[in-house]
Parts: sequence; structure tokens; C-alpha cells
Amino acid sequence: MEEKWYNAINKMQRNALIGGFGSWAVDAMDMMLYIMSLGAIMKEFNIDTAVAGMLASVTLFSSAIGGMIFGVVADKIGRKKTLIMAILLYTLFTGLSGIATSVNELVIYRVLLGLGMGGAWATAALLVTETWPKEHRGKASSFMQGGFAVGYMLAAVLAGFILPLYGWRVLFFVGVIPSFFMLLFVIFCCEETTLWLENKNNKQVNTVKVSSNFDFLKIFKGDMLKRTILSALFVSLIQLGYWGLFSWLPAFLSTSPAQGGAGMNIVKTSGWVFAMQVGALIGYVIFGYLSDYAGRKRAFALFLLVGAIIIPIYGNLRDETLLLIIGPLIGLFGTGFYGGFGAFLSELFPTNIRGAALGFIYNFGRGVSALAPIIIGTLAKTYGIGSSLLVTALFYALAVFMIAFLPETKGKALE
Repeated sequence: MEEKWYNAINKMQRNALIGGFGSWAVDAMDMMLYIMSLGAIMKEFNIDTAVAGMLASVTLFSSAIGGMIFGVVADKIGRKKTLIMAILLYTLFTGLSGIATSVNELVIYRVLLGLGMGGAWATAALLVTETWPKEHRGKASSFMQGGFAVGYMLAAVLAGFILPLYGWRVLFFVGVIPSFFMLLFVIFCCEETTLWLENKNNKQVNTVKVSSNFDFLKIFKGDMLKRTILSALFVSLIQLGYWGLFSWLPAFLSTSPAQGGAGMNIVKTSGWVFAMQVGALIGYVIFGYLSDYAGRKRAFALFLLVGAIIIPIYGNLRDETLLLIIGPLIGLFGTGFYGGFGAFLSELFPTNIRGAALGFIYNFGRGVSALAPIIIGTLAKTYGIGSSLLVTALFYALAVFMIAFLPETKGKALE
């Protein structure tokens, strides 16, 4: 009888996946605590949807900068050390966000928090993809990405219990606790990847003392230039769609029908968001198996197309039962494709510039996506939140067109 794939995974690979999954989960939780608190923050500081969207956007923009910086750092000092630095940064400023006394102060904390958030994905993805074998890399990448759904669900649960009784500030304080425990796990249980250590000790790399300081520029040279540009455009379109949609979904559910929302209370909103993220978690797992079986490009195309079709339907619903039924499908097809980024992007670039490439591409997309909450927030003032979500479906459809120009990487050994 053939051995199950998960029985062949060793301790180093298992801990790398747990560390990557958990780091990304608490990263997502810290990001989504703000999204879940959006209504309460708008009320306390007396700001409109455009300003609230700007607050979400500055975090995304700073995370783009942080991701690019941390990606280069990960190539220099290692995946594990860089991940620890990223977790420390977003943990600290999640807690400090809870003491903000003005919008300007909150902006400062969210910008600094974003720097750590941006670094977490690239380094966690590197830790996992460089540790796992090629035949299971797609699944491992998707399982790691599933941490985002778990973090989102945790944020929804915490918001449902804490927001009505204690307010958004206490919510941020509590958010520090899971991040701290994840930090300890990465420090004591995760190991540096063998692939990075071998590359570090490679004589050919060590002899290039001057140019090695500028490895980041290598992703824009020769054959790498085309891959970098096309990958960055592909990821940008996806993240424009995702952050435009999911930055405003809780507000859509809790906003009055007169403003284009579904008119639910915070407890129901949290429950509906939780159900949606259950769908997302299932989507990550399905995507991982599908990408290892049918290929990365086919899996992306299927998920993005279905997502583009159901988003406009969801945005125009006001019936709570239908929103609860379709919500998990929004999570599954509107989020599940994120499970493929780690494996797909890692397979496009060699080890010596992989951190720089992943850090730049994923977080360039995040930087561009910083426009999405502002776009939806601005449109919502005229057309309502639900109708404005149609724009996000267009971004998903364009991403399907863009991936046609990238190579298939299924089964590729990392160099």
C-alpha cells in the first residue's frame, strides 16, 4: 500500500509549515482586527468611508515597502531570522494601535505595523517552499496560506466577543497575545532552510563580494526581467481585487441598506465573516491539491473566473440567509488562489534572488492594492458599498488574462 504523503514529512518540514502557517495567521489576524473594527473607529474619530479606506490603504502600502526590504534581508541573513524580525514588528505596533488618540497617530502605528506584515509573507513562504519536496510544494504552500483564513476567523471571533463589550482598543491589545506565542515557536522550533545555507556557503556566491550587495537588481536583469514584470502585474491585479473586496466586506454586512449595505449587527457580521473564512480555508486546501495535480496556471484561472462571476451577485444581495450561503463560496473562490503564490513564485526564481523576488513581487502587488480600499470607499459614497464591489470582479478577470503569459512551473525542482 502506497504511503500517504503526509507520513513522509520530517520534523523540520512539519515545523516549517507550522511556523509559516502560524506566522501568517497572526499577521492576518492583526490586519483584520482593523477591518473588523472599521465601523467603531469611524464612529469614534468621526471619519467617512473614504478616510477609513485610506487608513487600510496606508497599511497595505507600508507592507509593500516592508516586504521588499525584508525579502532582500532574507536573502542576506536567512529566512528564520528575518521572519522573527517581522513578527516582532507587527506584534509591537498592533498593541500600540490600541492607544492611538487621533487618526494621525493611528496612521503612524498602522504604517509601522505594515512594515512587519509585509515581511512576514515572503519569509514564511520561503521557509516552507524551500523545505518541502517539489511533489508536495503546492499543497504545503496552500496549507501555509490557509493561516490567513484562520487569522481572519480568529479576528472575527475576537471582534464578536470583545467589540460590543470592551471596544476596539481592547481588541488590539488582545491581538498581541497569539502573536507573542507564535514568535516563541519560530524562535525555538523552526530551522533555517538547508537550501539557503547551501547557497550561502557556495564558493561562487561568496567570491562575488561587491555585486552580492545588489542581488535585488538581478530580478530586473536578463531572463528574470520579463518574469518579474509579468508576475508583478499578475499579483497586483489579484491583490487589487482581493483587498478591494475583503477590506469592505465587514462594512458591507454591517452598513445600513440605505448606504448599500446588508444592515446586520456586529455579532451577525462576525458570524457571516467567520463562515466566509471557513470557505476560504477549504479553498486553500483544494487549490493546493489542484495545483499539484492540474498545474499552477489552470488552478489560478479556475478560481479567479468563478470568483469574478459570484462577486457581483453577492454585492447585490440583502437577504441574510442567501448571504450566509454564498459567503463561503466567496471565501473559497475569492481567496483560495492565494494558496498558490508561494509555490508558483518560488519556482520562477533561483535561490540567491528568491527572497528578493518574492518580497518585491508580492509586496509590489500589495502596494498597488493600497489603492483598492480607497477606490471602493470613494465609489461607495455615491453608489453604495455593495454595488462598488463590482470593480473587484473586473480585477480578477484581468488577472486570468495576465497569467497566460507566465510559464507553468508544476513539478519544477528549486535551484
